[in-house]
Amino acid sequence: MSGARSHSHLVGGAARPAVLVTGGAGFIGSHTCKALSRAGYLPVTYDDLSNGIAAAVRWGPLEIGDIRDEARLYSVMTTYRPEAVLHFAGLIEAGTSVREPLDYYDVNVCGSQTLLRCMRRSGIDRIVFSSTAAVYGEPEIVPIPETHPRRPINPYGRSKNMVEDILADAAAAYGLRYCALRYFNAAGADPDGELRENHDPETHLIPLAIQAALGLRDELVIFGTDYDTPDGTCIRDYVHVSDLAEGHVLAVRRLLDGGGNLTANLGIGRGFSVRQVSKSVEAVIGKPMRVREASRRSGDPARLIASASLVKKELKWNPQHCRLIDQVRHAACSISSRTARRNRHVLSVEVGD
Repeated sequence: MSGARSHSHLVGGAARPAVLVTGGAGFIGSHTCKALSRAGYLPVTYDDLSNGIAAAVRWGPLEIGDIRDEARLYSVMTTYRPEAVLHFAGLIEAGTSVREPLDYYDVNVCGSQTLLRCMRRSGIDRIVFSSTAAVYGEPEIVPIPETHPRRPINPYGRSKNMVEDILADAAAAYGLRYCALRYFNAAGADPDGELRENHDPETHLIPLAIQAALGLRDELVIFGTDYDTPDGTCIRDYVHVSDLAEGHVLAVRRLLDGGGNLTANLGIGRGFSVRQVSKSVEAVIGKPMRVREASRRSGDPARLIASASLVKKELKWNPQHCRLIDQVRHAACSISSRTARRNRHVLSVEVGD
């Protein structure tokens, strides 16, 4: 690949280089668009709105399209001539991937190949890829280093693993420059309240627990209480979505500044158990929730914690929202705000670090 002849766009009288953000209307993508804008870029969102929401696209233009639509993608790239691409678009639910594996390979793998072909045609040679800790499978070492063997245990993890291999092959063949960021459990919500946690159906632990404490669902189900952990429940590394967004901005800067390819974890480097999360939620909401204990789910490791030394060294990433209680507060404010608009019920939750 050869470098694209990119150009800047005037926004509010200032010239801003464009960055194409696939999946920019989604949870992590929209937070990253906000961070890109704050850093002086124009985020151009490309999203089919199957999981994202148009109202979350507030810092740049929205171009609606499918990641597998080569003609549409190429047209958008030709129009905006972005300096780089941030690739979030894809299917992300591990459980669903087991039931519908062909959908995951079609969207995640074929869609990524289509994106890379369009980039090559357009002369764009820099991409940041949204990968996942699911590429590791069952961990042999905790915290998990980037050198850990990649043995994903479901089609979702395998699809992301395939794309990482495709990026490496494209780098060797065409000179593509990339960063693949393997992040762990996204948590929290925009501390400024401009963006919200907005999954439907909800599958993430912290918002599920908040909904149970608020009475928006009957109970919180804890899957497995006999793990080899201090309280018997799974331990996970929770990363605030705003910190994830900042990691992506730093990765873009690395590539635009001529830095080399990088594959790195995005995690805090310490974990919290399911019971610790539920207790933090009860402390923030101020009331207990109903909890039901169930048997383990297949494929759930006892501990998933990142080794975060590489990303801190290479990107100078310095996460600001590491406290679980703050991640819970930000998510609770987001959920209560959305609920208040629906039900005219206001929950008072203080947010602050």
